[in-house]
Amino acid sequence: MAKIKVGIVGLGLMGGSLSLALKKHSKDYYFVGLDHNELHCSDALKLGLVDEICTSIDGLKSCDIIFLSIPVDGIISVTKQLGSLNDTCTVIDLGSTKEKISLSIPSEIRDNFVAAHPMTGTEKFGPTAALEDLYTDKVVVLCDLEKSGMHQQNVAKKLFTDIGMNIVCMGAKEHDKHAAFISHMPHAVSYALANSVMAQEASKSIIALAGGGFKDMSRIAKSSPNMWEDIFRQNKTNVLEAINSFQSELKKCEKMVENEEWEALNDWMKEANTLHDILD
Repeated sequence: MAKIKVGIVGLGLMGGSLSLALKKHSKDYYFVGLDHNELHCSDALKLGLVDEICTSIDGLKSCDIIFLSIPVDGIISVTKQLGSLNDTCTVIDLGSTKEKISLSIPSEIRDNFVAAHPMTGTEKFGPTAALEDLYTDKVVVLCDLEKSGMHQQNVAKKLFTDIGMNIVCMGAKEHDKHAAFISHMPHAVSYALANSVMAQEASKSIIALAGGGFKDMSRIAKSSPNMWEDIFRQNKTNVLEAINSFQSELKKCEKMVENEEWEALNDWMKEANTLHDILD
């Protein structure tokens, strides 16, 4: 029985982890990788993330499934280079913003395409950061699914279910608004927290006191600046709305502390506690 040929464009954390997850689930996959970073290519081969490397988009057109695990602008560029594809080929992007991608897919391959966002990741990047359980028990959002062919819908759903993900479907516009609050804005806050400490004259002394809370909140500030610049740019309007909302709440806290409104502050914090009643 012929193996399912899977192309992965972008051999970093997300693409590499996807390969490991699929390999863990089944031996029926054969992986072809493409990455403009030669070190990523050699590392991916050494680590067994892919079976071979190709040097152009044309080398992926014979694949049954093509994953695009690169920044949003790159995803849009690649889709325009793919040209016509076999009716059974499924192209799945893993971009962190969805509306611009969904609206940019050439009509000739729109049936082939599934816009997906796995809600997972770490602050690390590159092939060496790949984890076989990165996707396990995490949510994957499939966007504008009605625009995808039925075969492609079924392939994507089965694949993500096979690696242990929980599927949520919504419109791309809705996704970008929600993702700004639960993913994009928290990264902005983490970068701001890190920079606010580093700007202090006694930053080294402050960092010496850092405990679990500070490390947890600042951890994602280690994430790739290039990747997050791209995300903030692509989702600018929603990110600004989320940041403004956060600033409004922080201002409430500031005023209550300044005016010594301790009971009101306590109620404000209790209200925040209820978030984890929902999450848990």
